[in-house]
Amino acid sequence: MAQDRERDEAQNVALGASLSVRWVQGFPRQNVHFVNDSTICYPCGNFVIFINIETKKKTVLQCMNGIVGVVATNVPYEVVAFSDRRLRPLIYIYNFPGLTRRTKLKGNVLLDYTLLSFSYCGTYLASYSSLPEFELALWNWESGVILCKKSQPGIDVSQMTFNPMNWHQLCLSSPSAVTVWTIERSNQEHYLKAKSVKLPMEDGSFCNETDVVFPQSLPKDPIYGPVLPVSAIAGLVGEEAETFRPKDDLYALLHPTMHCWTPTSDLYVGCEEGHLLMISGENLKVTVLNKIEDGPPRVGRNFVSPVTMAYQKGGVLASGIDGFVYSFLIKDTNYKVEDFLEVEGPVEHLMFSPSYRMLLIQTDKGSIYIYTFDKEPTFEKLLAACDGKFQATDFITPGNEYCMTLTQSGEVCVWGIEDGACVSKIYLNIPATVLACSPSSLSAAVGTEDGFVHFLDIQDVESPHSVHTAYLSESPVQHLLYDQRGMYLLVGTSEGHVFVINAKPSSLFQILGFIEVGKGILQISTVSPLETDVVEVMVLSPLPETGRSRLEIFTLPKILPQVSASFADERGRLRDAFIHKFVYEIEHALSSAVLNFQSNRIYGFCNQVPYICSYLLPEKEHSGICILKSYQKVQSKQYGPGMLSLSPHGLWLITIAKCGILCIRDIHTLETFVRCRSHSHQGHGIQSVRISMDGQSILVNGKDDSTLVNLRWRQFGGNLANEILEYSQQLSTYLKNTMDEENDYLSIAKKDSLDLGSEPEHAINENVRLSVDSLQEELVKVDNTAEIPWIQQKSQEAIKNEVKLFSNKRKEIKRGIKALAKTILDMMEENEAVDNIAKLEQQEFGLDLEELERLHDESEEEVAKIRKDAEMQNLAKRYLAELIKEECWNSMAVKGRALKCFHIPCVVENFPMKERTDEELKELKRVVQQKKIEAECLKLQKEIVEVQSAITLVKKHHEEEDEEEEEDGTAKDTNLPNYLLGSLSTDFRVHTSLLSSQLELHSREEKINQIILLKDIIYKVKTAFNSEFDAAYKQKEIEIARVKEKNVRIQEIVLDLELEESVWQPEFEDCEKPERTLIVESTEITAQRHVNPWQKAKTELLVTREMERLLLSRGPNTRRRALMDMMGGVLEVKKEDILRMVIPQPAFMSKPDALWSEEERKQFKAYEKKVKELNEERDKYRKEELKINNLVFSLLLDEEISSREAFLNNYLARKQEEKSQTTEAIRKSREDLDMYKEHYDNLLAEDKVLDRSFKKEFSEIPSHQVDILYKLFKRRPRIHKQKVHSDTTSLVPFGERPGSGKLNKDAFAQLMKAMDDLDSINNMPEGLDPSVWEHFCMTRRAKVENEQKVKQKAAGLIEMVAFLQRRTEDDEKVQHEIEKVFHELILLQEDKVKFQLNLTIQILLKQGQVELENFQLLLDYSDAILINKNIIEDLNSAIRTQGQKKVASMMESKEIHKGIFQIEWEHKKMEMEMEDLNQKAWDIQMLFFSRDRQKYLNEPNYETLIAIQIGIMEQTIAVLDKTHKKNVENCKKLLKKLRRCSNQKDVANYTLSCNLREELVAVSERKDICNAVGSTLTCEKIAKERYENMMQHQKLTKISKEQAEQISILQAEVERLRMKTFPALVQM
Repeated sequence: MAQDRERDEAQNVALGASLSVRWVQGFPRQNVHFVNDSTICYPCGNFVIFINIETKKKTVLQCMNGIVGVVATNVPYEVVAFSDRRLRPLIYIYNFPGLTRRTKLKGNVLLDYTLLSFSYCGTYLASYSSLPEFELALWNWESGVILCKKSQPGIDVSQMTFNPMNWHQLCLSSPSAVTVWTIERSNQEHYLKAKSVKLPMEDGSFCNETDVVFPQSLPKDPIYGPVLPVSAIAGLVGEEAETFRPKDDLYALLHPTMHCWTPTSDLYVGCEEGHLLMISGENLKVTVLNKIEDGPPRVGRNFVSPVTMAYQKGGVLASGIDGFVYSFLIKDTNYKVEDFLEVEGPVEHLMFSPSYRMLLIQTDKGSIYIYTFDKEPTFEKLLAACDGKFQATDFITPGNEYCMTLTQSGEVCVWGIEDGACVSKIYLNIPATVLACSPSSLSAAVGTEDGFVHFLDIQDVESPHSVHTAYLSESPVQHLLYDQRGMYLLVGTSEGHVFVINAKPSSLFQILGFIEVGKGILQISTVSPLETDVVEVMVLSPLPETGRSRLEIFTLPKILPQVSASFADERGRLRDAFIHKFVYEIEHALSSAVLNFQSNRIYGFCNQVPYICSYLLPEKEHSGICILKSYQKVQSKQYGPGMLSLSPHGLWLITIAKCGILCIRDIHTLETFVRCRSHSHQGHGIQSVRISMDGQSILVNGKDDSTLVNLRWRQFGGNLANEILEYSQQLSTYLKNTMDEENDYLSIAKKDSLDLGSEPEHAINENVRLSVDSLQEELVKVDNTAEIPWIQQKSQEAIKNEVKLFSNKRKEIKRGIKALAKTILDMMEENEAVDNIAKLEQQEFGLDLEELERLHDESEEEVAKIRKDAEMQNLAKRYLAELIKEECWNSMAVKGRALKCFHIPCVVENFPMKERTDEELKELKRVVQQKKIEAECLKLQKEIVEVQSAITLVKKHHEEEDEEEEEDGTAKDTNLPNYLLGSLSTDFRVHTSLLSSQLELHSREEKINQIILLKDIIYKVKTAFNSEFDAAYKQKEIEIARVKEKNVRIQEIVLDLELEESVWQPEFEDCEKPERTLIVESTEITAQRHVNPWQKAKTELLVTREMERLLLSRGPNTRRRALMDMMGGVLEVKKEDILRMVIPQPAFMSKPDALWSEEERKQFKAYEKKVKELNEERDKYRKEELKINNLVFSLLLDEEISSREAFLNNYLARKQEEKSQTTEAIRKSREDLDMYKEHYDNLLAEDKVLDRSFKKEFSEIPSHQVDILYKLFKRRPRIHKQKVHSDTTSLVPFGERPGSGKLNKDAFAQLMKAMDDLDSINNMPEGLDPSVWEHFCMTRRAKVENEQKVKQKAAGLIEMVAFLQRRTEDDEKVQHEIEKVFHELILLQEDKVKFQLNLTIQILLKQGQVELENFQLLLDYSDAILINKNIIEDLNSAIRTQGQKKVASMMESKEIHKGIFQIEWEHKKMEMEMEDLNQKAWDIQMLFFSRDRQKYLNEPNYETLIAIQIGIMEQTIAVLDKTHKKNVENCKKLLKKLRRCSNQKDVANYTLSCNLREELVAVSERKDICNAVGSTLTCEKIAKERYENMMQHQKLTKISKEQAEQISILQAEVERLRMKTFPALVQM
């Protein structure tokens, strides 16, 4: 039998059984498009669905490579383009209505295309991709090539459209920007050029943005140096500097949502903020249109921003989220809003048909409406979308007419099987999960997330209604399954309960019981053969903790409804023994499992690996858990978690998975005989599959793509079809009577006559609760309207029965509890009377030990949690304290502290200082070393100058004077006064000789070195001050100790005198001893400390011992007292201490000035005087830090200038590169233009030649016929343009659009068709030969074709010239930018030089020492410079030195003139010697110089080389001698042989010579005879041949002369024609 089955399968496969798509049901998630005036299309899952608006007929186009991405249509060509969503996606172009693939476009996009758009004119397609390329590409979709592309990283585009009037413009908009791209074409080259639109701010106004690269409004600062752009201050030198703006200069702009083109090539843009913008297509100028309110405000409208727009004459149609379509009537810069149409929900897309007769309206849920513009406008719904995606689907028995679907919101739809039309809908308005149709009646069940099961009557498919509701449990219903014969409905919940319900409506859908299985049920499978009386049920559930799967199989007998009370316990649970429940486990995880019809084998789909396994069930019964091993294992090509299901006759195994492929396998061999890809993995594959009873239809529901596909068989026959058809007939016959009975019951019974549930479900209207008095065991009445799940009702009934059964026992227990409670109360009263030590806690009287233990555990957990939180908080605080201590205390080499006077309100603080790091010390050492080296070099240079001046000076006293002046100058340089140093550093005994003069700090390195030296000086100043501060601090410690010692005696005297006076005790405050802050004293803790008794005793003992020690220490210590008396005096406040003083404000300063007394005013004046004096003293010591700040500012400005210079250089490099690109583009464009122009000129010349050579070609016919033909040759047919209907012209706002490539081809084809009419034989002149007419027609057609080519070439030439002009303008613009950058660099260099020369120096001026009688000072110092007076003195000294040098040089010149004659004589002598030497050099050059001599001169070891060569030659000679001897011996032997041969040859020669003599005699005789007879004949023959050759030569010479004359004539004619045809390019 198996062999026969395999043979049948092979036959079916050979016949080519396969599945095809019958229809697809889904709703648009993207925008809907018009293919032509009567057809729309939209993507849905793996398909593109086409809908005819008139007939509402659907056509489906399937994408074989996965889910459909984006879709675009081209109305003139009637093609549709869509992309697939896969790695490296493709774009497919299909014809409509043929749906044949025209081409396939393959680009370099990695992930996905997000937008596609066709141009109305031409064969252009624009595509845009998102991550990672963000690439805009322009395609020629006919040839399938990318014409040009451009990437703009990081920019997501929401809408892309071509200008309907000009395909050269393309608009891309996003929520943050609008960009208009211009497509430029030169012959076959295309270029993309972008220009961004400057959007206004959120309030509709425009902000004046300054040029970031070349700002023109920067202020000039003559004091602090040049003012640079913000990008230079930020240190930006790359491309980011061109767009960098400070946070304060950034403004929130409008956010575009939608745009549309106008016939004038302008753009209307709707914004999220509610503004409507108009953008000019020429200069991209933005105009904010003003809204005119001419009526009362619209109440309840939420229109804020247009979600979609469509252009119409006089304005636009727009829609928001309020469900209304508005008409914007635009006039100039104003617009008025009017209501146009109201739709059921928010509108997501508006689109006009190509003829503008219809308006397509698409809602957010996917419904499509068509508004028709007629005399009586109509508004109809073309496609009614379901509320959400399809959650479940099933066939209505028998499955050949209707099917049902369920959405998540509870919408149930009935669809026709043949055409997929929606028959009816019912809204349950519940969160639904699953759906199942009964095989035994025309009813269906719907499961919800609330645990309800709703039963529907579907006898009348046009009006289904709910007839019954069962509330099973509070957990969601996840599975609904009827057995094959429709006896039971199995309901699986998330809590692991499987409810068994009688599926017959006549039983009121009685709940028979439930079975407990594992939680998270994956699948329920049933087997209900026709010949048995039981239903086998298998439930698959996971075991995630072990990675296994559990299978639970039980049996439901046919008589279960009659004996359900005995099969179930009081709580409704079916007993395992009665239902024969067995548990199995699989060693690996399964995602699906089914039981075969023989109930002896299980088929499972592995979850982790792509395998389908079969498991044999043991024949013997078992107890506990049985582990199943795989019996058969087949690898599946489907990936992802899959699902298995059986066909109605049980011979097919249907597998679905995440990959979206449906496979039908043979149940025995598990071999696939049909595969069909209806969904894709991008939509997470297939959610469910259903097959009709006869197997003719298969419903496949996608998981996330909201697509329902109906598949049908193609070439379905043979045993494959007979088996399932035979089973279908048997099952239909078996169920016929049952269906009739149950359907009759459904038709008779009314909904109101049905109870809300079966007797056990809804007969109980009481709720059970336990009262406090009866320890939560008494039942009370509750609200009758409360709805209780069936499982809880059964539980309450069981509890009630148990209460009735054990009522007497309850009473006894209650009496015992009361007695026990009385005893406990007595014990609690007794506990209150005892002592606290013996008293028990009130909780300890609780008798509930478990509750006590629980409370104790909770308290312990709470305490542990609080303790842990406190420990963590303390740890965090300790960590923070350690960080602060380490940073502010431990890291300080000198801790910060203060020093207060005893009685004066003055505070002096030291300088907290950190240790200098090794890097700082190393850098300081380097700078000091460098300064010392520079000083030594300067000293050496001066010494050299001194020596040279000593040599050149004539007199010694002049030399001495110069040396004295130089020494004085050196002393002045090394010891600069304070007013030039700019500080009082020398007053602190700090060495400042290494500091450079402030007038010499020009370079960056010098400034940095100066800062380092100044920091070192400050460090030394602070160190010197701190050392004096430490000495004063120690002095105060000694004074406080001395005062305390004296206070002891004073206290004794006060006690002796019995005076009530307190003795002043000096103490250090916290600011003087800051280390106290780091130590927590016991006195600072306010909380009471718990002290044990033994700790208290120990403390008292320690206090006693300490008092004894103090009394002993108070003995006489004359040495210490004498020492303290001798160190009398008070703390001396030094001048440096004043710098750290803080003068406190008087207390009365908190009052208003008017309330001050005279004494307080005097105190205030004294306070101001002290503050002024202190500030003056402080200013003296702030000079060093001020110098550092000035230097740091100059360094920062230097860095800003360097950043600006680097940016300009980088910007210049980019512009130069752009310039090279533009230059190359111009060069290439010119070359292409020249080549194209040459082709055009040739084509034009050919056209003229055809015109002029017409009469020559027909020169054989009479002239009058030639004239007639020439008139016909010039005649052209008139092409009648198709008249556009006036109504269409009035509706279409764009009018006649520019011609496209297709229109040009159509016009040319129409012209050729008209030429066919002209070429008719009827138009032939009378008397003309037909062959001549045919030749004439061919010539005229060639002329017409050539004229068309000339027109096309002329249009292309104009386009190329314009392209070259644009490239030239771009090049000039870039050149202007480069010149601007050069100019900016020059200005920057000038500012940099001025900044380096114009130094900011710090000068100390003495005030009050110069008094002027008349205030006549020069106040304008704009052209003044500040220089050191040493420079003037040095300059004067140099002038004097140069004068002395000049006198000395004049004295020397006299001596020089004396030696001139001697030098001239020596010069002549040297010239003669030079001539002799040149002659000798020439002789040497002409001397023969061999290679051996060269080698002798060049080789250092020439003798060794010669010796080596000699040795080699000797060896070579020896070898040659040996070889020569061998050759001689061989030659001797050969000579002997040759001699023998020679003798033999001599004998032979002698014989031949004898024969030769005889032959010579014979030859001479014959020669004499021949000469005598034939000499005369030979001479005549030779003479005749010579004569003939001469005649032939003369003839050929004559012919060649004639031909040469003809050639010269033809060449002259050709040259004349060429000069006449081509224009003469004469330079004017």
